[in-house]
Amino acid sequence: MMKNKITTLLFLFVSIAFAQNKDCKIDFEEQTDSTYIKKTSEFLVHERVFGNSKEMIFLSLLNSNGVLMLGFQQIQKSADFIPAFCFDANSKIYFQLENGKIISLINSGQENCSTLNYDLETKSNIKVLTHFFLFLKENYEELAKSPISLMRIYHVSEKTDIVLKSELKSELLNTTSFPTHYFMDYLHCIDK
Repeated sequence: MMKNKITTLLFLFVSIAFAQNKDCKIDFEEQTDSTYIKKTSEFLVHERVFGNSKEMIFLSLLNSNGVLMLGFQQIQKSADFIPAFCFDANSKIYFQLENGKIISLINSGQENCSTLNYDLETKSNIKVLTHFFLFLKENYEELAKSPISLMRIYHVSEKTDIVLKSELKSELLNTTSFPTHYFMDYLHCIDK
């Protein structure tokens, strides 16, 4: 009887440990005597398909020697002209949580603009903007406590508000994701 209880408890602990880590899709992890870098895979949080225009926004998480960052990637595809979007030193991303709190992430210091590619097969312009933003220590924990309702992106020339969906069924990737719970589900993945 005691052996069965111990076996059951051991199975329960292993299951719980596995359940907490199974959602972590790590893209890159490196640790040396002086360096620690861990990055999660990209996660789709926004998709818009309208006519011949398509847009996707992916987020990822990065821990670089204890500095926590949010990876941001915006991909746009259209047969029409797509204006360039840029981030500068004043660019930020804000997340409004369902509990009413607003969390800001600041630019990682670099300035860059979207790159333009052309797809000959579909005769479409493709713009990709990739950037990193820093978490502030005083609000990092709040992201793990409440779902996100809104993401506000400050580019150089404009701001964009995106209402995040609780469930996103992607037409382009044929996947399902849960953007409002992104931080609640994945912040633990970049803890050292």
